[in-house]
Amino acid sequence: MRVSNTLSGQKEEFVPQGDVIKMYVCGVTPYDEAHLGHAMSYIIFDTIRRYLLFRGYKLKYIQNVTDIDDKIINRANKLGISTTELAEKFTNSFFEDMKSLNILPADVYPRATGEIDKILEIVKGLVDKGYAYEANGSVYFRVRNVDDYGKLSHRTLDSMMSGARVEPGEEKEHPMDFVLWKASKPGEPSWSSPWGPGRPGWHIECSAMSMKYLGETLDIHGGGQDLIFPHHENEMAQSESFTGKKPFVKYWLHNGLVQIGEEKMSKSLGNLVTIKQALGRFSADAIRVFVLSSHYRSPLTYTEESLEAAERGADRLRQTANNVQAGEKAGAKIDAEAFRNRFLEAMDDDFNSPQALAAIFDLAREINRLDSEGTDTGEARRTFRELGGVLGLTFKVAFAEPLDAGMFARLTAALYKELSLAGAPAETDGAEKLIENLINLRNELRKAKKYQQSDVVRGKLDEAGIILEDTPRGTVWKRKR
Repeated sequence: MRVSNTLSGQKEEFVPQGDVIKMYVCGVTPYDEAHLGHAMSYIIFDTIRRYLLFRGYKLKYIQNVTDIDDKIINRANKLGISTTELAEKFTNSFFEDMKSLNILPADVYPRATGEIDKILEIVKGLVDKGYAYEANGSVYFRVRNVDDYGKLSHRTLDSMMSGARVEPGEEKEHPMDFVLWKASKPGEPSWSSPWGPGRPGWHIECSAMSMKYLGETLDIHGGGQDLIFPHHENEMAQSESFTGKKPFVKYWLHNGLVQIGEEKMSKSLGNLVTIKQALGRFSADAIRVFVLSSHYRSPLTYTEESLEAAERGADRLRQTANNVQAGEKAGAKIDAEAFRNRFLEAMDDDFNSPQALAAIFDLAREINRLDSEGTDTGEARRTFRELGGVLGLTFKVAFAEPLDAGMFARLTAALYKELSLAGAPAETDGAEKLIENLINLRNELRKAKKYQQSDVVRGKLDEAGIILEDTPRGTVWKRKR
């Protein structure tokens, strides 16, 4: 297995440091609803995690929650609520989004406000070692004391200065020094420290949380490419300075960003589509197909058309996975192992999900072809579902509202009355069974060559949001989106 390491700028053989892979991914700042940019990042790292587990590795996965920062304070003040209330509301909303996208929960979701003791321990250690200094109640990191500062973003300190437009302030010794501990302003949340009341800086939070739950060195650190500088650069500098151990992270993995037009999707730019908005129109599988159809390091351009195409693709996969009318006839067998090997080869090559997804679609095509001939495809279908599961596909359509059994019971009763039939099923049978019953009724009417009546059944189902598709293996149904 080879992975692209941002630190070296090259593909490297993946060799974990110990028996358990230690993986840390930067989490959200919960001051608003999560958007498709977040969905992209967490689907990607969820897929990487799933694949490593599939390959037999043991893994511990940590994802932080930055529940205190300027944006949270400003938004809470604007809404007239506490920062705790705001952060809790949007953290819970984020967890709902992740569950809806079939993203495995992290082993631990540490919150910055719950790790103040560890943060203060590291800041004090950096001060004692001469890597940090206090100024007017704040503590800053001395970037000039780190010889290899800039190695992750592959920039020199001079080039950072020229592009940063940072003016030396009265407090800082150097314009590029960054804050570890920020002195609190009146009315802001604060914690006591050796330098006075304040709160942690952004970068130090991740160092503290990763070290507490994973140790002083990590195997994988993930995040978006917009975090390489300054966040991950600073996180690495302060962590290695505190522990004296290099590298802090063996493999830095960074995903591309979701774009609308030429700009990245972000809360600050206001050009976002929230995860809830997307899930209101498209299935979780469609969003995952959309994300995984591009390589994780490439930018992903959002359009309505691209999501609609992904939904069509996800629907084809669903139909293949859920076709329970398995054939019995012996005949040409699908070489499922060849498709599995294609999938493994793609994912072993820097988690090349587009090629892995292509192998799954090709396998689906072969299964459908032999299904139409009545050939037994059970083994191939099991492989298909297994590989789809590695990419986090559920082969289900998730709707905000469940099917209304009462509505389908009334529809059934009205149809039976219109067609002068007796024994209409009851609501207690459930919506799915009622739909299947109406499909069976339509099939019986067609066999009896009562095509006008069978078309009435199909039309009523269509009005109720149920689309029927006649295939060589029988009639399948799906909900309209």
